Amino acid sequence: MAADRKPNRLIKESSPYLLQHAYNPVNWYPWGEEALQKAKQEDKPILVSIGYAACHWCHVMEHQSFEQEKIATVMNEHFVCIKVDREERPDVDAVYMDALQAMGVRGGWPLNVFLNSEAKPFYGGTYFPPQQWENLLTNIAEAYQQNRQELNTSAEQFAQHLNVSELDKYGLQKKNFHVSEDDFKLIGYNLSTRFDRKKGGLGEAPKFPMPSNYLFLLRYYSQTSDYTALNQLNLTLREMAYGGIYDQIGGGFSRYSVDDDWLVPHFEKMLYDNGQLISLYAEAYQATRETLYHDVVYETINFVERELMSKEGGFYASLDADSEGVEGKYYTFTKDELHALLGDEEPLFSKYYHATAAVTLNITKTFCSAFLMKTLQRKTNWSWRYYRKWYKAGKNS
Repeated sequence: MAADRKPNRLIKESSPYLLQHAYNPVNWYPWGEEALQKAKQEDKPILVSIGYAACHWCHVMEHQSFEQEKIATVMNEHFVCIKVDREERPDVDAVYMDALQAMGVRGGWPLNVFLNSEAKPFYGGTYFPPQQWENLLTNIAEAYQQNRQELNTSAEQFAQHLNVSELDKYGLQKKNFHVSEDDFKLIGYNLSTRFDRKKGGLGEAPKFPMPSNYLFLLRYYSQTSDYTALNQLNLTLREMAYGGIYDQIGGGFSRYSVDDDWLVPHFEKMLYDNGQLISLYAEAYQATRETLYHDVVYETINFVERELMSKEGGFYASLDADSEGVEGKYYTFTKDELHALLGDEEPLFSKYYHATAAVTLNITKTFCSAFLMKTLQRKTNWSWRYYRKWYKAGKNS
């Protein structure tokens, strides 16, 4: 596709994410004064589209919308379009994510926010299917011409929200810096109302690891000796470590689970998630001496060093969810591949996961290894931990 198209301004950028969009027919600008001034001079609304290189739905929206000439024509005619890499400009991402949430929209990426020519947000969302996106572009362009004052009023209100300090936002005063014992317990109680007491985690799918919440539970238990907090922590850490969100063979965690059981991961792996999860499992091991946590720490460190560390000693931000343009292709199996790996166990496995010869089984390789572990444990009464050591020894011999 790049061979027969002229590059846009993003071709001069160093960000891998921005370079992915350098041959879009959209007249993308990087974040900066040039784009902001153009919007003022031409009296156009601004579209800020934010994502990152490993984001699956960012790729999907690019292929479905940003690579399409018809949609790009609408974008170029009516908007000044800015592409932002959130890993390069987390400050810009934080501002417009806050604005989106103030609009009552759940955050995520791609993050698409519409601003007036003064760069104040008035509408936003995340992923949009192509027809919905085209309709939205047309409607906003018309509204900007016909109902400008109304949009500017909304933009001013959201801008005021963004300028409010965290203290004012939550009705606090500077002198109230001390957290009392009652405050501490109230935080713990409020968090406990969201516990999934069967599968661990907080709330319903999609489930994110959110290490800071569990580090708080660990400290809460240390302060209060409340075993409810410790039990929830242990349940969550075990379920994640046994689930598909954790790579049983290679180590490391995917970004989140799309289901309640921590079973089906969203396949990208993020440096910041794994760094925090190493700390969480390490502190949990110190508190409990649970050997599973010890293993997870060292396996995840090995994963980060092996796959996210550059030759120069720095770290890459993430591993892409897509392989050869398909989400999770590297981690999925066909029926024949399952039979080759599982042998006589394949029919039971396929029946359990509803795999047929006609479709690719959309499960991760980590599920396959977890199934083997459980099968072997059931037949020999081996522990899960010893099986992992035995399996890896065989893989490396």
